[in-house]
Amino acid sequence: MANSKLIVVEGAQGAGKTTITDFIRHTLPYTNLYRMSGTADSTPTGKQKAKDMYVDLLEYLKKMENKSINLVFDRTFFTEENYCRLGKKEYSFTDVYEKLLDDLAKLDFEIYYLTAYLENEDEFAQRLDREGKGICQYSKFGIENSIGQQRTYLEMAKEIKEKYPSINVINIANDKDLEETKKEIREILQY
Repeated sequence: MANSKLIVVEGAQGAGKTTITDFIRHTLPYTNLYRMSGTADSTPTGKQKAKDMYVDLLEYLKKMENKSINLVFDRTFFTEENYCRLGKKEYSFTDVYEKLLDDLAKLDFEIYYLTAYLENEDEFAQRLDREGKGICQYSKFGIENSIGQQRTYLEMAKEIKEKYPSINVINIANDKDLEETKKEIREILQY
């Protein structure tokens, strides 16, 4: 029986993943935060690198079951699938993604898949123009790219919710008052 939470936070650049994951890390007891950026290699060789990385990650997660330690991730293999669906890579990741997702769903954790999104897509312009905002080396993001990425994440969340009852799939509109978002997260994660 799961005694730990596994929380994956995904969303387009500018949707507020860092804010959400930092909040969870600092308020949910016994929580470790992991930030993943994927591989910058968009060639078929990059697919093997990504596959190896995420297969190893799932082996690690299996070892972390029932340790009474909550794990929160700012991006995982869902990002790789999103980028591939958007044509940002020279390969399809779907075969690997589906196997990883099947394995994730079988882990003995209370699993949450949170998609941070902006109801007002125009807000991406302001968020992406922030000073000091990091830009992925292999995929410069603009407003249209973030909107496309967001729509793909929301589509993926719907697919996961329909196929995997063991995964709690939640979409969090992250363009409202931050205190409201924090309250919503506490209610979702029940702490």
